[in-house]
Amino acid sequence: MSQPSDTPRLAFLGLGVMGAPMAGHLAAGGADVTVYNRTASKADAWVEKHGGKSAPTPREAAEGADIVFACVGNDDDLTELCTGPDGAFAGMKTGSLFVDHTTVSARVTRELAANAAEAGIGYVDAPVSGGQAGAENGVLSIMCGGSQADFDRAEPVVAPYAKICRRLGEVGAGQMAKMCNQIAIAGLVQGLSEAIAFAEKAGLDGEALVEVISQGAAGSWQMVNRHKTMLADDFDHGFAVNWMRKDLGICLDTARELGAALPVTALVDQFYGDVQAMGGGRWDTSALVKRLRR
Repeated sequence: MSQPSDTPRLAFLGLGVMGAPMAGHLAAGGADVTVYNRTASKADAWVEKHGGKSAPTPREAAEGADIVFACVGNDDDLTELCTGPDGAFAGMKTGSLFVDHTTVSARVTRELAANAAEAGIGYVDAPVSGGQAGAENGVLSIMCGGSQADFDRAEPVVAPYAKICRRLGEVGAGQMAKMCNQIAIAGLVQGLSEAIAFAEKAGLDGEALVEVISQGAAGSWQMVNRHKTMLADDFDHGFAVNWMRKDLGICLDTARELGAALPVTALVDQFYGDVQAMGGGRWDTSALVKRLRR
């Protein structure tokens, strides 16, 4: 069955634990999706599962696409993906739109957006929150920066994997909002870790405790979704400590530029360094409780 003429052609670059299900939601909605992944076997496996097609370079994946999505690791990964002779921008047509779901610095975001603008390409920075489960279940929170016109083009397309999608301002505002998200999470996870470790020392039943306090002012997503694995000392899942430290590094660097104080975030970042030293770089961020059990 041929695609309707008003259905945009899409490319999705980066098929990790977040990108693969997000691209899958686009395909399930009937979109024509071309994918690229640095490890080509992941792209081939995605096509076998979802249809569409894969391409060997970001440029070839982006050729002819109306909207190109990216979800990769860090500033350097995104820059390499976008620029150069095999980068996505080299393949994108005038009037197309680049939507970046990677968590990166606002500085790199603005630099890449300026490069895109020179080529007549729109740009929306759209980092996400909700983790792997949020991506798989299509309930991510998406924080966007970009022009109103570019956002209006992106919003209905990302709807299959969005619980909420909101424009916070011009290019870079999405990344600034994601920093706020990570700052808030850092303090929450540390507080939850201390509460659980304290309860264990006090001889309280952890499950019973959380059942009670989660219904009051102490309740949070972290408490509801992570307390069971924290009590079980199980951290082989979720958002890795290594990635959280990358994100908190961006937060702290930006705070210095802005003259903003992040004392708790700086302290929790050091605690995550302790977890890395324990061999927990790939553990879930809730592993902060593990350092309190030593």
